[in-house]
Amino acid sequence: MAKVTGLGGAFLRAENVEALSLWYETHLGISYSQGGFSFPKEKQRAYVAVAFFPREADYFPVNQPTMLNFQVDDLDALLDQLAAEGVDVDPKREDYEYGRFGWFTDPEGNRVELWQPAKD
Repeated sequence: MAKVTGLGGAFLRAENVEALSLWYETHLGISYSQGGFSFPKEKQRAYVAVAFFPREADYFPVNQPTMLNFQVDDLDALLDQLAAEGVDVDPKREDYEYGRFGWFTDPEGNRVELWQPAKD
């Protein structure tokens, strides 16, 4: 039987694609080219998760249909950098056996999750 072998991408609508892409490139250091961001498999530090949430779950804003989650190498440093650049950063951090989590809001009002995977 044929099967899915991995996540191919995440697709979001934006009011201003060019401006939002540049913002992510500037503030998160990820390069935008050929219509998207790519993350070479050599740079991935952990598995990629796809999860479904009930429509009324408040893990991210109910009016936001999707939430991006990016793997990072230093959660606190990146969130501190974003805050210093004037980005709306949630002061909450969560720690689990599989890693640390933090959040910020992008210029279009999307809550975005950052995940620092636990060291192997």
